[in-house]
Amino acid sequence: MIRVVIVDDQQLVREGLRLLLERADDITVAGDAGGADAGVELTGRLRPDVVLMDIRMPGRDGLDATRQIMADPGLRHVHVIALTTFDTDENIQEAIRAGAAGFLLKDTSPERMREAVRIVAGGDALLSPAVTRRVMRAAAASARPSAAALLDRLTEREREVLAEVGAGRTNAEIGGRLFISPATARTHVGRLLAKLGARDRSQLVVLAYETGLLTPGAE
Repeated sequence: MIRVVIVDDQQLVREGLRLLLERADDITVAGDAGGADAGVELTGRLRPDVVLMDIRMPGRDGLDATRQIMADPGLRHVHVIALTTFDTDENIQEAIRAGAAGFLLKDTSPERMREAVRIVAGGDALLSPAVTRRVMRAAAASARPSAAALLDRLTEREREVLAEVGAGRTNAEIGGRLFISPATARTHVGRLLAKLGARDRSQLVVLAYETGLLTPGAE
């Protein structure tokens, strides 16, 4: 069972998310909070698999709360999905830098929301299709020579796997495309995280573009 904590300053949003998530047999909402501080405390106490975190809240925002959760060694297994009604480049980039493993708009369909929780709980990165292309363009535009040099640390196979991660593919999909097992793909992803100093797959996605390995429109 995937355990979820919801953090949003609007009670109706929290209740709505709880209802749509708990329609799935494999997801349960362990608790919810109406603010960043309460959300951090609740996450530390309940240790859920996934936190749905509203980015913009009165006072301390969800980005700061995400950073605190990600910095806690005892919460290494927790994955945060950033939620917002806005899809600006700044919000997306800041959410990823804060350590969020996913980014979704609040108008995402119920089935897509449930699937996003499953994807992130399984260790994959998730960006809403509505914003993926935009954040990739922003990442490519910020490509730096120092970032490109990171590719020198990688083997040819690791570059191939990084490109697949950058395209948003799961370990199973990577395995099928590169003719390796999903377990081997996961091993390669683990090595990429260590070599590139990335916390999770969402940061690998951005690095795939910042290094110039992929460009917007690449498949």
